[in-house]
Amino acid sequence: MMRIHNSLSGHKEPLETLEPGHVRMYVCGMTVYDFCHLGHARAMVVFDMVARYLRATGWRVTMVRNVTDIDDKIIKRAAETGTDPDSIARTYTDAMHEDTDALGLAPPDAEPRATAHIGEIIAMIERLVTGGYGYAPGNGDVYFAVSRFEAYGRLSGKRLADLRAGERVAVDEAKDDPLDFVLWKAAKPGEPAWDSPWGRGRPGWHIECSAMSTHCLGDTFDIHGGGMDLKFPHHENEIAQSEAATGHPFVRYWMHNGFVTIDDEKMAKSLGNFLTIRDVLAVHRAETVRYFILNSHYRSPLAYSGPQLDAAASALSRLYQALRGHAPAAPATDTDFETRFHAAMADDFNTPGAIAVLFDLAREINRLADAEPARAASLAGLMVELGDTIGLLQTDPAAFFQDDAGQGPDAADIEQAIVRRREAREQRDFAEADRIRDELAAAGVTLEDGPEGTTWRRSS
Repeated sequence: MMRIHNSLSGHKEPLETLEPGHVRMYVCGMTVYDFCHLGHARAMVVFDMVARYLRATGWRVTMVRNVTDIDDKIIKRAAETGTDPDSIARTYTDAMHEDTDALGLAPPDAEPRATAHIGEIIAMIERLVTGGYGYAPGNGDVYFAVSRFEAYGRLSGKRLADLRAGERVAVDEAKDDPLDFVLWKAAKPGEPAWDSPWGRGRPGWHIECSAMSTHCLGDTFDIHGGGMDLKFPHHENEIAQSEAATGHPFVRYWMHNGFVTIDDEKMAKSLGNFLTIRDVLAVHRAETVRYFILNSHYRSPLAYSGPQLDAAASALSRLYQALRGHAPAAPATDTDFETRFHAAMADDFNTPGAIAVLFDLAREINRLADAEPARAASLAGLMVELGDTIGLLQTDPAAFFQDDAGQGPDAADIEQAIVRRREAREQRDFAEADRIRDELAAAGVTLEDGPEGTTWRRSS
């Protein structure tokens, strides 16, 4: 039985979906005003892994990941660069897709954009106003009355009295309560705007996700995912406005991935301490980044450093080294390795535990490689099969060791050097042959001589 830590209850709970065998999942996507950073990559990889593993184990999954393409940050970036918000949104949506493709992520089943769902957003706000949960003070804005929703704070564990401590309403503030949040913003000169019952304006950030998720998945769906930083106020506000508008429970299971930290601080654009996905992929292959992310439990903090990525590259190389030289074979079945791997994954997607099983498999493959090559090959097949369920070990091992991730001499130059070395050895010029080998080694290329000739791999 798959068990998931539900942020709403604070406990691990069996995954019991509304429709047996079908998981409906919504993941908060990007606000497209800049390049995605490694913190975004963590959320992307984590929920790609969740969907991938569930599908691999027989679940039907409908995954929705939105794009926030209208927001204060987008408008600010457009003003700073002398362009328009739509151009900013399109540019960075394209960049996001390039990043997700580079990371090898499966596309979501649906990717709604906020600007394509203005009608649904306005309709939801109208229901909130009619039901007494929303109010329009007459300045073109519309707010959600937090005090009207009795369950407010149940996700984050925050109490309204504590949130109000130290707060006060400014003299010119139109809100009835400092905790009320905006559903619709009146248009300012030069900003994108749409017609509404309250005048021209645009949606607030929180209402966008409520409208898009319920439009795609229904009033109630199974899993809502996102980063820990979204738990409050974004997800708390989503619950309040969604349940107030529909009268139904919003989400059954809330999943939140931990922060990526750098120098003990959360990686964030607002702090200026972030590395873009492009920065990282210029140095490390995508699978190394995925391994680095999955080798920590998704709910725990993930500390970034260059040495940590290097260690991930080395560890991944050890797994691939165990697969080298084994002809494709049918995966071994009914093994303790398989049982332990799936037990780890069923325990709230415990990927570090699952990866530990892959290393146990690698050690057993290495032990049997000479004595029982057929058994070693079948275990290698199992290792590849299990790795596939979380998006690892899907590259041909020979190609893995020859992929430079943008570093070192290219493959053609290496092959030419090997030819020159072979010719030198045939001419008994061993000093020249050794010089070529040492020159390649200095460039991070290891030569391996065998009965069938010389192969090469890049050093980890």
